[in-house]
Amino acid sequence: MAGARAAIRYAKAVLSLASDRKSADAVNKDMKSISKAIAKNEELSEMLQSPVIPSSTKKAILLDVFKKSNKTTLSLIDTLICNNRIDILSEVASKYSQLFDQSKGIELATVTTAVALTEALEKKVLAKAKELTGKNIEIENIIDESILGGFILRVGDVQYNASITNQLSKLKREFTLN
Repeated sequence: MAGARAAIRYAKAVLSLASDRKSADAVNKDMKSISKAIAKNEELSEMLQSPVIPSSTKKAILLDVFKKSNKTTLSLIDTLICNNRIDILSEVASKYSQLFDQSKGIELATVTTAVALTEALEKKVLAKAKELTGKNIEIENIIDESILGGFILRVGDVQYNASITNQLSKLKREFTLN
């Protein structure tokens, strides 16, 4: 829990600094790439969590991997290294993206489908989600073959389930009640 609070504090500070420097968009791109890189690369994640690997080695690796990042992003990495908090880099990056989206009025919608969304279908889902919420929406597509077909749209705490699995379970309940 303390790590989550610290991540929020660092993310707020970086967002404030990046906004002052007018580089919040570039830093957001960096934060998204950092989150993806750490989530997809188990070795990188383990290296950040390891108490055995010296901070100087962690810093050298991170600066090499993210060398094309914005100056503000690189100073965040340096600050986290100096404060022995580099293990929360992934959390800071994801919190930054959330705070950035909130500041821009963008809300994340997750769409779970059995197959990947086509570009035309993604546009329709975006339009419907924007109509429902009145906000700018960014879509994250999750593929789950167990829903068989249809989709599940979740925006904030609202969920619309139009999956075939859901419809089949409704039918099953109706038949068992009668």
